[in-house]
Amino acid sequence: MIRNFDKSRLPSRHVSVGPERAPHRSYYYAMGITEEDIAKPFVGLASAGNNSAPCNTTLDAQADAAQAGVIAGGGMPRRFNTITVTDGIAMGHQGMKSSLVSREVIADSVELSVRGHCYDALVGFAGCDKSLPGMMMAMLRLNVPSIFVYGGSILPGRFHDKDVTVVDVFEAVGQHAAGNCPLKELIALEKVACPGHGACGGQFTANTMACVGEAIGLSLPNSNMMPAPFVDRAGIAVAAGEQVMALVEAQIRPRDICTRDAFENAARVVAATGGSTNGALHLPAMANEAGIDFDLFDVAEIFKTTPYIADLKPGGRYVAKDMYEAGGVYMLMKTLMAGGFLHGDCMTVTGKTLAENIDRVTWNPDQKVIYDVKTPITPTGGVVGLRGSLAPDGAIVKVAGMQRLVFEGPARVFDCEEDTFAAVEARDIAEGAVIVIRYEGPKGGPGMREMLSTTAALYGLGLGEKVALVTDGRFSGGTRGFCIGHVGPEAADGGPIALVEDGDRIRIDAEQGVIDLLVDEDVLAARRAAWLPRTNDYQAGALWRYAKTVGPAYKGAVTHPGAAAETHVYADI
Repeated sequence: MIRNFDKSRLPSRHVSVGPERAPHRSYYYAMGITEEDIAKPFVGLASAGNNSAPCNTTLDAQADAAQAGVIAGGGMPRRFNTITVTDGIAMGHQGMKSSLVSREVIADSVELSVRGHCYDALVGFAGCDKSLPGMMMAMLRLNVPSIFVYGGSILPGRFHDKDVTVVDVFEAVGQHAAGNCPLKELIALEKVACPGHGACGGQFTANTMACVGEAIGLSLPNSNMMPAPFVDRAGIAVAAGEQVMALVEAQIRPRDICTRDAFENAARVVAATGGSTNGALHLPAMANEAGIDFDLFDVAEIFKTTPYIADLKPGGRYVAKDMYEAGGVYMLMKTLMAGGFLHGDCMTVTGKTLAENIDRVTWNPDQKVIYDVKTPITPTGGVVGLRGSLAPDGAIVKVAGMQRLVFEGPARVFDCEEDTFAAVEARDIAEGAVIVIRYEGPKGGPGMREMLSTTAALYGLGLGEKVALVTDGRFSGGTRGFCIGHVGPEAADGGPIALVEDGDRIRIDAEQGVIDLLVDEDVLAARRAAWLPRTNDYQAGALWRYAKTVGPAYKGAVTHPGAAAETHVYADI
């Protein structure tokens, strides 16, 4: 197809047009690029590919495949890479402090590469948790025509004739500590739980944000649930490369697509799938890039009225591969749309509205993964927002698959995850306790660590819903049990969580959305007067810089003012 592009209005004119750009063009000639190709729009293909973990190992090949689509669409592809910190490997030790920080580094590095080289469009490829929102944040920040491509999930492992994921391995560590899983069994499980390429298979953070990519309109329909090993993923990459050129021609940009209504659609899909609580951290951060005020409380209000309809792990039975075979994200959105839960008039990267895309999907009543909204798993409650005297700035809990939604008990307080995990391993946690892990927030950690090692060990010990866990840190999408994260203000800012002492009563009501510290105000006032800020071990480097700039979790733990403070948009330079 022949497309019409006005190079004089595109950012790449600054590095390719006019006599004064002869030095710049000499670099392109050095790479074998022709004069004809230099005259085309420049398309950045950003890959978070690496050999750090199976989540990312196919991304570079998919980004390379996209080059053919860009060329077919009339553009010149320019591939580059960014980092990934993979949570499954960073989990349970100090390395996890790098995870959330990497989201900002990914967004910043993509922004800087696109700005520095004046690319006209962007196709981003991501596989592990923070690389998905980081890539989409960069798209919204730059506001050049963009398409997001998820690298795909891993296939489920098989153990004792059951599908398993890496979360089963984390939980088996707790079972081993309890004496219920011989070391031989643990080793056998770890060798088969992750059978190949792709991101974690349940509705954990990566798959949650992959669903967001489609729901918010930045990904091609039914592209993200296809598992990484499937050969058709290359075809999705090619299609994305070609379609982004249609967006360049029409100048359909991410902020045209990601309106407030689109963010509401994305939050609906997170709740309907029982998705990761991290969705309530990343959606506000993405909204910040678009200048949209959309915080944890906005997300929580949507969660309150959204039916839970996708039977996915960790709360349910199925994994991403099963959801793909059931019809994918658009099958889920088909019934949400029929129930009046989605804004159908939102634009998408197809150049059509969400409703127009959904109209092409036929509901499959025979699949078992996605329930009709008329007969949901539960009427509401995949994910729930909380607020109260312990968390004036909010908190969040994933209740998908849980039986117990109200909990009250005495606090058992720890000032870091390592001390908590040691107590869990030593079986030094009593039933009925509310475990408090503090000074693990965005600023205090620094880095707001996930707590999967601890929560999975609790589940493995059989304490999953017999204790509650409350933290100013956060949880993996693979976490299950009564685990409340994102408590704000965080302890490092002197929030109420910093004032809790062993034995204080804490009450959590996930039905009413309340979390309270049951201590008299005069007692808290005395403790507040005696409280002193704490220092951490990270007084230099990236984590120090992050702690100096990061904002509260309820606003997405962002590190800059976002589009609200912009005086210009990159796409218009």
